[in-house]
Amino acid sequence: MSRLKLDYNQVDTGSDPKVSIIWMHGLGDHGSSFVPLVQYFDLANCPPVRFIFPHAPERPVTVNAGYEMRAWFDIYGGFDASDAEDSEGVQESRRLITDLINQEKARGVPTEKIILAGFSQGCAMALYTALCSPEKMGGVIGLSGYIPLIRQFPDDRSPVNQDTPIFLAHGEHDEVVPFNRAEDARELLGKLGYRMEWHAYPITHTLSLEELNDVSAWLRRILA
Repeated sequence: MSRLKLDYNQVDTGSDPKVSIIWMHGLGDHGSSFVPLVQYFDLANCPPVRFIFPHAPERPVTVNAGYEMRAWFDIYGGFDASDAEDSEGVQESRRLITDLINQEKARGVPTEKIILAGFSQGCAMALYTALCSPEKMGGVIGLSGYIPLIRQFPDDRSPVNQDTPIFLAHGEHDEVVPFNRAEDARELLGKLGYRMEWHAYPITHTLSLEELNDVSAWLRRILA
């Protein structure tokens, strides 16, 4: 049986991109929802970037009465760090995202120029996949999410990405992923000595123009 591959939308900011940003959507969403974000990024003086917006596989989601929807992994209940998590789903999605990383490598983009980004559940996958990768990644953008499998993360992470820059942000009034889960991620990453830029915004489970401007400034710094 052939291995599942992720479909995706692609947007290039110029010809022959030498930087790739793989951006994962949230639970029940679709990669195409984030395509319009590209127009809000000010990447002046940056090399051409290839944005990849993959679509998560469809799967039953327990917290939503078992309805099938696009999800990187199952959600069994709440977001307390002590709640059971779908480790198998996280690992399978990590493999699928790694396939996209390998695709970009084959297209001539080294992993040091590949950034993983995500919103909500996509943030969880971006953080886990990048920081556990055995290859040096270019950076991580984590918005309105958390670290999945946080108790085993210190053992799962790869030392090669210890200095990989991280942009982490969350809405103070997030009604979906509690703000304290982002604080848990910030605290753990700080204790483990990661290079992290942290932002909190007075918003709910969404994105703001201020946040996108901050992401743009961060990208310009690391891509300069």
